[in-house]
This record gives sequence, structure tokens and C-alpha cells, in this order.
Amino acid sequence: MKLYGDFTKDDWKHTLKIEESRIPSTFILHGEWEHEGNIRTWQELLAKELWHPTWNTLIGEYNAKQVGFSNVFGGPVAAMISHRFALLGTENFIQTGYYGGLSQAIQYGDILIVTSAYMEDGVSQWYIPGQTIVDADTELVQAAIDYCEMKGYRYVTGSVFSTSAMLMETSELVQSWAADGHVGVDMETATTFAIARKYNRKAIGLLNLSDHIIEGDTLYSGNEEFKEIEGEIDRRIREISLYLAEKF
Repeated sequence: MKLYGDFTKDDWKHTLKIEESRIPSTFILHGEWEHEGNIRTWQELLAKELWHPTWNTLIGEYNAKQVGFSNVFGGPVAAMISHRFALLGTENFIQTGYYGGLSQAIQYGDILIVTSAYMEDGVSQWYIPGQTIVDADTELVQAAIDYCEMKGYRYVTGSVFSTSAMLMETSELVQSWAADGHVGVDMETATTFAIARKYNRKAIGLLNLSDHIIEGDTLYSGNEEFKEIEGEIDRRIREISLYLAEKF
């Protein structure tokens, strides 16, 4: 009997009952607690030949390209999707979602184009043991930068610190992460990057500033400024993700 770590592409095709033609070339993973609204949004964007392999995931067509979307929360959930589809043959993984700000140089409305992730998520070390940092694909990063420049979208580039325990963040920890040069903190990016690296796939992160924790903001601060622009930045990130899905 094979266990999950021994599964091949054919094993996953059989398990998921997926035909080769349905395997997406790009998979977008969105890190957020609430999933229903995101699934509805992507049902509209990927309206052709939708397939739901799991409760938080759908696959459809966008401009003749097969694209997958999954709402994930934390590294273990991200791994359940990216592991399987990396083995199935998906070439590009785009991690979207939110980050806590660790730099005074960023502000609400900036898109963080992630160039690397520090591996404290609890999952990534299983895929690339012995490493502490995993990089994004430079070609995807440059394409995202070029698109933002063309559209006039505000963006920053830099590394995120991926953690598995958001509610254990303290002011002391946040200051240490900032001192190490990380722009933000999230829960999924290192996982997605590490799995892409293990299976020779490409990955990038496109994140929305949710709470500027270096300045004392939290998700519960009631920051009206962010609430006003959150939806627009999410829309821009979806737009960039679909552009990358078409291009690569």
C-alpha cells in the first residue's frame, strides 16, 4: 500500500478522478479565514467548465487557460492543495491574501510582491529541509513589477516571515522580524514557495496589507482607511494573478 508521500502523478489523477486536460497551468491560493465570498468571486471569473475537486477549491477556464483557485488558511491547508497539483503538473503557483506590516516604508494600498519567505510556517521544512529562506520565481516577480508599473499600481517588494501561530505574535517578536529586514508576516507563503521549489515549479506571492502591526495596528483596530481600500487592492491582485496566468 502506498502512503501519500509515495503518491505519483498517476496516483493523484486516479484519486482525484481528474483528466490531463483539466489540470490547471496556474493555481491561485488565497490565504483567508472566510472562504464563501472568495469562492463566489472566482466562480464568476472562471465561469467556463467549473470543477470543484474539494470544498475550498475550484478549477475553471480563463481566456483558454485552465486556472485553479483555492481558499486556504495556514500552511497545512495550503500544502494540501499545492502539493497535489504540483505533482499533477501545475507549473505556476500564486499565493495571495494578506500580510501584517513590518516596515515603516509601506502603507495601506501597497501590493507586496513577495521575493522570498522565511520558513517558520511549520510545513515548508518538510519539503526543503535544512533551509530557512525560500525565494520566489524571479521571472514571475519581474512580470508582476512590470504590470504594476504599466498600470500605475503602488507596490513594494521584499520578504515575508511566514508563521504558523498568528495569535502568538508579540511586540517583541514583531520588532525582531522587522530588524531582520522582513517587510511583512503571513501564514502561507513559505509553504507554497517550498512546495513549488521541491517540484521545480514557479511561485510568487501578491499580498494585501491587512494590519500595520509595526505601528500597533491589529485586525481588531477598526482601521477605516484599510476597509475603504481593501476591496480595490484585492481586485488588483486578482487582476495581476490572471495576467500572470495568461502570460505563463
